[in-house]
Amino acid sequence: MIVYGIPNCDTVKKARLWLTEHGQEHRFHDFKKLGVPPDALARWMQAVGWEKLVNRQGTTWRKLDAAVQAGVQDAGSASALVQEQPSLIKRPVVEWPDGSITVGFKADDWQQRVGAG
Repeated sequence: MIVYGIPNCDTVKKARLWLTEHGQEHRFHDFKKLGVPPDALARWMQAVGWEKLVNRQGTTWRKLDAAVQAGVQDAGSASALVQEQPSLIKRPVVEWPDGSITVGFKADDWQQRVGAG
C-alpha cells in the first residue's frame, strides 16, 4: 500500500497513524520531496476523476490567480497544474493492495476496507 501526500498535512498524519494503529503496512510517498509520479497521477485521474483529485477548497487553490483557476477545465490542465503544485492534490491519495484508489481520509470507510477492528 502506498500513501501519497505531504507529511505536515493534518489529514495525512491522521491517516498514517490510523493505518499504523490498525496494523496496515504502508509506504509513504512525500509529494514535496519526491514529486507527483506522472504514471500514478494518470491512474488516479482515471480512477477518481480530476475533479475529486484537485482540492479546490484548500489554501493553495485560493492563493492561485483567478486566471489559473479558470484554466483548470479538464484532466490535462488539472494534471499540468498539480505537477507544478502538488499541494493542490486532495490528500491523502492511497493506492490499496487490491489496486483501488481512494482520496481523503474517512476512518469509517477505511475500517470497512481493511476489516480491522
